[in-house]
Amino acid sequence: MQLKVQPIDIKVGKYKVILNTIDAKELGVNEGDRVRIKNHETLTAIVDFTEDMISPGMIGLYHEVKEAMQKEWTESIEVFPAEKPRSTYIIKRVMDAKKLSKEEIEILVKDIVEENLSEIELAAFLTSTYINDMTDDETEWLTRAMIDTGDKLEFDTHPIMDKHSIGGVPGNKISLLIVPIVAANGLVIPKTSSRAITGAGGTADLMEILAPVEFDADEIKRMTEKVGGVLVWGGATNIAPADDKLIKVEYPLSIDPHCQMLASIMAKKGAIGADHVVMDIPTGPGTKIPNVQEGRKLARDLINLGDRLGMDVDCALTYGASPVGRTIGPALEVIEALKVLENFDGPNSLIEKSAALAGMLLEMGGVATKNQGYDLAIETLKNGKALEKFKEIIEIQGGNPNVTHKDIAVGEFTRDILAPTNGYILELDNKRLVQIARIAGAPNDKGSGLLLHKKLGEPIKEGDKLFTIYAEKEAKLNTAFKNANAKPPFIVEGMLLERIQSFKEI
Repeated sequence: MQLKVQPIDIKVGKYKVILNTIDAKELGVNEGDRVRIKNHETLTAIVDFTEDMISPGMIGLYHEVKEAMQKEWTESIEVFPAEKPRSTYIIKRVMDAKKLSKEEIEILVKDIVEENLSEIELAAFLTSTYINDMTDDETEWLTRAMIDTGDKLEFDTHPIMDKHSIGGVPGNKISLLIVPIVAANGLVIPKTSSRAITGAGGTADLMEILAPVEFDADEIKRMTEKVGGVLVWGGATNIAPADDKLIKVEYPLSIDPHCQMLASIMAKKGAIGADHVVMDIPTGPGTKIPNVQEGRKLARDLINLGDRLGMDVDCALTYGASPVGRTIGPALEVIEALKVLENFDGPNSLIEKSAALAGMLLEMGGVATKNQGYDLAIETLKNGKALEKFKEIIEIQGGNPNVTHKDIAVGEFTRDILAPTNGYILELDNKRLVQIARIAGAPNDKGSGLLLHKKLGEPIKEGDKLFTIYAEKEAKLNTAFKNANAKPPFIVEGMLLERIQSFKEI
């Protein structure tokens, strides 16, 4: 069928077209089917329908198709029905709880990366693996396929070190300390990090305050080889691209299939050529891993997958029921981390966790003997070597190496949340703290967030500050303040949790 082009300058991340229902019926295609579009070259696109947006005789080309075909308004192209990709039938096998071969998984991941599958088809795959977990073999093949379909970093120097946190704990700014500690001791650590999706600040969001974080794989390799370490945003690279595409579908479904979580973590480590990896697994109420038993199981699975991939993986089960340090939100967290680097001044939870995990890496990398890694990490913080290395990292990424914690701007609008009674902090709700910080503007508004004056187990008097909300915009501050008072994220011993009135009083 010959159809005239109607460009639609909207990026959808896939090859997609819109047909009028009349033309679609004539072609014999349904929504979600594929068509082949022929011009000087041929491509396959997913079909959407409309009754009025596109007139009969026209075909709407989304941005990606228009760019590939180089066709303008009313130019003609030839359109044919096309078979669905083989991966759709592979997904049906997953839905039927059938085991996949290595070749089938490679085909599936290739189609994910090349945007040949619709969101519905990806959702079907993820939901099926959430219900029926993959075997160890399938998870290994999935991980290898995710590595092989993206860019890789290949270093001449070894060992290559890396760390990863499973997440779920606010204020977890430890990478800003761990990376310079490790690099200052002569090891190589190319740390690719994420931006916050549901949190108040990912490592990339924090580092972006100090220096640019968007670099391609070749730039990351060059910078790392020069100064020993980087802190960059993984999303700007083409490292394990299938992972980002799957995460976009997982998020609205609120699922994280076990096999996909393992493959997601380990593919990114494999793609940078990591030899030794420390996994931070926070456990406790409000985290992704609710108890130590679940944490140990995840640790065994990560260690097993690492062994299959030729990686040495050690896991640290860490306390996750309370924020790391006393700040939540990009600028506030950067200030807290810089104070530790500059003066060894900061919360015990931040220093201890950072030194413990950095110490594990120092031992795994052979620069510290067994059980001496923690002491070397603390010494590297105290003697200023970590700060000097961090300045080198900031400079090579294009930032100002002379920046100090006093130079970091925070939100100009603040309000305090006060204790309603005397007592002790009995409970902290991590998710609520993050929610309040996000309402205040974090992570997009870098200066927004929370400063915690009291943490779990600490005594407090009526009227004392529990935490301070920072915001760059007054309207967001007021909304966050109201939200925090309506449902407090703290429980103080003896405080009134809720009043339930009698019918007579209502």
